[in-house]
Amino acid sequence: MNFSDFITDHGKRVSKEHYIHLIQVSKIDGKISPPEIEMLHKEGRKFGLTDPEIDKLIVSESFDNFDAPYSLIDKFDQLYNIAELILADEVITDSEKRMMKRYAISAGFRDEVIDDLLALLLEGVAKGDDEEKLFKEFKKINS
Repeated sequence: MNFSDFITDHGKRVSKEHYIHLIQVSKIDGKISPPEIEMLHKEGRKFGLTDPEIDKLIVSESFDNFDAPYSLIDKFDQLYNIAELILADEVITDSEKRMMKRYAISAGFRDEVIDDLLALLLEGVAKGDDEEKLFKEFKKINS
């Protein structure tokens, strides 16, 4: 399957790599729960992928190098989506937390804000806060 970028129904560009990262995070604890699979399919369909194409990606992708986006908002958006995926089954494992932290470090977030950032995202997503609200809160703690 060859695709480079997707456009969501909100007109926002999401890269193939970002979707692959979501798949990788879903596999980090060794199993993909039904709610995680449902979320991956929901996100994949936004990009025009069929369910068989999504299933093929889920089976074939393994953890590889993480290529972080350049802008702060894009980096934040990826971590927001990872938090959504982690919370899809309402269970947060230590390996999922480690993976999320690893992504934050790889994305270039400063060490001194990472723990607060991850807590903000996991708590905010659990409460149903949207990305925009959480990004504004993050910018306050990041300044």
